Formats: sequence, C-alpha cells, structure tokens
Amino acid sequence: MKPLAECLILLVDDTETNLDILVDALGEDYDVAVATDGPSALALAREQTPDLILLDIMMPGMDGYEVCRRLMADPATADTPVIFLTALTDVADKTRGFAAGGVDYVTKPFEPAEIKARARTHLSLRLARQELARQNEILEEKVRERTRELALTQDAIIEAMAGLAEYRDPETGAHIKRTRNYVRVLAEKLRGEPGYDGYFTDEIIDLLYKSAPLHDIGKVGVRDDILLKPGPLTDAEFAVMRRHTVYGRDAIQAAAKNLGDNSFLRLAQEIAYTHQERWDGTGYPQGLAGEAIPIPGRLMAIADVYDALISRRVYKAPFTHAQAVAVIRDGHGSHFDPAMVDAFLDVQETFRQIALKFTESDEERQALEQPYVA
Repeated sequence: MKPLAECLILLVDDTETNLDILVDALGEDYDVAVATDGPSALALAREQTPDLILLDIMMPGMDGYEVCRRLMADPATADTPVIFLTALTDVADKTRGFAAGGVDYVTKPFEPAEIKARARTHLSLRLARQELARQNEILEEKVRERTRELALTQDAIIEAMAGLAEYRDPETGAHIKRTRNYVRVLAEKLRGEPGYDGYFTDEIIDLLYKSAPLHDIGKVGVRDDILLKPGPLTDAEFAVMRRHTVYGRDAIQAAAKNLGDNSFLRLAQEIAYTHQERWDGTGYPQGLAGEAIPIPGRLMAIADVYDALISRRVYKAPFTHAQAVAVIRDGHGSHFDPAMVDAFLDVQETFRQIALKFTESDEERQALEQPYVA
C-alpha cells in the first residue's frame, strides 16, 4: 500500500489566503497541487490524478458543486474523494454537496488541526479501499487461474479415459472426434427448442462436447474375442457386449466419487449408461422410454448410430450419407427422440462435413461424397 507521505492533494480555492493556509497545514506531510478556479482544477485532476481534493464551493464561473459533478462523471477521477471547503452551514447546502459526490465538509474559517485530521482520515480510507481492491484482484486472478487449471484437469481426465477405449479398439479414435462434434452441432440446433426448458446452455453444450468421448469407455471391460470379433456376435456374445454401458457408468462413477454431485463427469456418466436406450423402450441396459431417457443419452444415440452407419466395420461396408440419414429418419419416434431427429435432419449436411473432415478411410470418404438427394 502506498505511504501517506506519497499522496497528492489538490487544493482548489479562488482566495490566495485560503490556499496559503491549506498549503501550510498539509504541505509538510503530503505532495500538494493548487488551482484557483474550476476549469484549471479539472485539468489538474485529469493530469495528476490526486488522491484527495479539497474544493471550495463559492467560486466565480464554475462553482464547486459543478466541479465535483464533473469529477465524479470522469472515470479517471470518479473514485477521488472530495472534501468541500465552504462558509455555508445550511443543511440544504451540505445535502447538495453530498448529492454532487462530496464525502465531507470543512467549514471556513479553517482550523489547521481539523484540516490535517480530515485529510488523513480520508486518505487512509482511500488507500485502504485501493489495497482491498488490489487484494480482491489478486484473489480473483487466483480463482481464474484455478478455474483454468480445473478445466485443463477435466480435459486431461476425459482424454486419458477416452484413450483407454481407443487403445482397445483402434477404430475408436476417429469415431470419438466425429461423435463429439456431432453432439455439439445437434445440441446447438436444439438450443431454445420447446421441450428442453433451457437445458442447452453454453456450459452444458461445452460439457457435452467434452464428455461425449467417454460414451464407449465401458468397452475396455469387454473381452477381446468379443470386442474385436471379425463378424456378427452371437446372442450370448451380444449380451456381454451390452454390458459396456454398465461398465462405462461404473468406471466414470468411480472417477467422480470424490468430486460431488455437480461433477463434470455426471453428463459423461449419463451418456455412457444411456446412449443405447431407445425412445420406444426397447433399448438397453434399463429399457427406458421417451423422456425418461436423459437428454445426453438421447443426443449420443443419434450421433453414435449415424457414425456407426457411415463407418467401415469388419462385418459391413460404410453406408452412404443418404442411407445413414434414411435410417435415422426411420427411427423417428421409435429408436430416437422425434424432436432430435427433426433437428438432425436440419443439420445433416453439417454431420456429413464433420465425417468427411475426420475420416481416415478412402472407402468411407467415397461413400460420404456420393450425392445426397433429399
């Protein structure tokens, strides 16, 4: 905090005798500047940014009330305390001064001891406020830095966990990049749509984008002979594969255990556990139907199915974009949330462009580039 002795006080009075008294009272303890009229006082205040202003009220031309109002209207001087100097003692005059922005009054004729005491009091208060503001700014910067660190930690955790699924299944890497972008595009399209009650805030959309890569994290718990089988699964094998939704939920739940109910992993948990549910209740693992399926799971269902269709698999060739769109459209109200299907149809070309951007397969690219006829 700046020492009191380094403070600058601007003294404003049109009477030289009054200025001499003020300079004698304050000049030994503080830096002082003087002005004899309103315009020069304003110019000095802007130029030198004093820590305190002692301001005469009754001056020719621009009076002290107007000077004070202009000081308070200028961002450079709005926080500078103003003590009025006046022979006026009427309550109405004092009230007018406080309304203009003054913080105190000193009545003429001056008492040097009073001048010194009031100046010291208001300078000390100003310096204390400045120090408090400085400490608050330091604290706010620490909070911002901590927030940035937490965001980076969230991203690192998600990337590390998603990397586990990619390690088990090499086809997962591009799938993760595409599906997280599909989810964001669809969520943005649904923002403000009836039935979602303001769900899609900027924060939620950002968390959906970050959490989407964890939708298949549970596949790390599926045996290689099933996960990597080069052909259709038997009923028994499919029953094991279906468990990946439960494994995913449990893995994320364990990671979020110590982070509380508002954990950023809450959405990832919903996505992993419910993205295989179907609107008509025939999905898994719980057989949820309609709006009982969490919104993140409903979003992921469309993103996941579209990407699975346009992707090459050991047991199938990639669908064209038109074929994938037709499958999603046919799932309107049965497999998928009908409102989300409508939104998907509006942004399906954006889905195609995302798929093209992140595909690493010539075969998939050729299928996606086939003309689409609505």
